[in-house]
Amino acid sequence: MDHRIPVAGRREKRFYTLFFTVLLAFFTVATLLTQYNPFQLLFQGEAFWTFLTQDFLPPTLKDPAGILSAILTTVALAVSATSCALVLGFVAAVFASPRTSIFPRGAKVLRALVTLVRNIPSLIWAFILFSALGIGTGVAFVALTISSFAFMTRTFIEVIDELADSSLEALTAAGANFPQKVAHGVVPNCLLDFIEWYLYCMELNIRSSTIVGMVGGGGIGLVLFTYIKSFNYPAAAGIILIIAALVIAVDRLMAYTRQKVLNEA
Repeated sequence: MDHRIPVAGRREKRFYTLFFTVLLAFFTVATLLTQYNPFQLLFQGEAFWTFLTQDFLPPTLKDPAGILSAILTTVALAVSATSCALVLGFVAAVFASPRTSIFPRGAKVLRALVTLVRNIPSLIWAFILFSALGIGTGVAFVALTISSFAFMTRTFIEVIDELADSSLEALTAAGANFPQKVAHGVVPNCLLDFIEWYLYCMELNIRSSTIVGMVGGGGIGLVLFTYIKSFNYPAAAGIILIIAALVIAVDRLMAYTRQKVLNEA
């Protein structure tokens, strides 16, 4: 019996060689256009490593009560914005999906608008809103809600589009109206996917609320930016470690929650 491990064929080898050659060419062109030397940090980064080891480390922790309050603000922003976007995204999705929409032409316009909004990062929305309305957690909430709404609407549309034809066709044949189709055809079949996307968006918004906070939205991001502006780098390093721990904890919690939802479904 021949136990030799099969190797890639000639066609696969040519494909891989061409792929990595094109990738290397893109990398070379990009470095030339940006005048960036990827090896500069390794061979000429003494100042960076000196700053990191002498000025940035060791991390310190100041005002634990204030930091805890900022963390709660960041989490509250993520939870409230994601929850609000969940409701708005669901309503928009049932009108934007061709499977359920009662306005086919309007569905295409709504779908295109959501795609446009989705491609604008939450940080850009924050800059726009802060310039127009001023800084604060309320404006940060709106910025996160807009980006989350566009994200969940787009994903909810795809979930609804993947529904089996038989369920909606049976409801249509039975004379069900639009609310009945949504209540008995969309919600029971898509609820699990909606919950999974909601939890995933929650993870993203914990990170996004930190970044939005740095530009005036409050929370732990604003605390970090304050320490950096005041050149208190050890305290900033402590905040960075806290943010990393918060993101990891939320990631594990969301993964556990998703697993529980899947097991009970």
